[in-house]
Amino acid sequence: MADDETSDDDQKKKSKLPVILGLVVALAGGGGGFFAVYSGALFGAENKAHEVKQEEVEDLPDLAFVEVDPMTVSLQDNGQDRHLRFRAHLETSGEYKADVELLLPRIVDVLNSYLRAVELDDLKNASALVRLRGQMLRRVQLVVGEGRVNDLLIMEFVLN
Repeated sequence: MADDETSDDDQKKKSKLPVILGLVVALAGGGGGFFAVYSGALFGAENKAHEVKQEEVEDLPDLAFVEVDPMTVSLQDNGQDRHLRFRAHLETSGEYKADVELLLPRIVDVLNSYLRAVELDDLKNASALVRLRGQMLRRVQLVVGEGRVNDLLIMEFVLN
């Protein structure tokens, strides 16, 4: 009977060894496979990733930004003096930057005249900035000529 007990213990000890060895081999194989694919040694993943990165990168267009002088516009609100602080940049192509800078005094005059004519209630409206921006851009485009100014970027718009 003692021989039966020792043979059962031997079988239990022997049966754990292949499982542990199999687990170690599986982990080593999985790690090696991951490294081979990740490093690009298998399936050439590095070459494909490098090609995609080169195709996605495009040159930036030739843009220039012309700063419009900051302006403060005085407004009337039921007998109270209010002020609008406005600052912007004009986005243009690099080839037209000198033309836009040359006409900057006229641009400031047009923007100043437009902002003085806008009703104070329109300025208080939260969605008014989008509409005002479009109106100012259109006026600037009329001054400098079509196609010379792409966008008007509002940097500061503060109503006191």
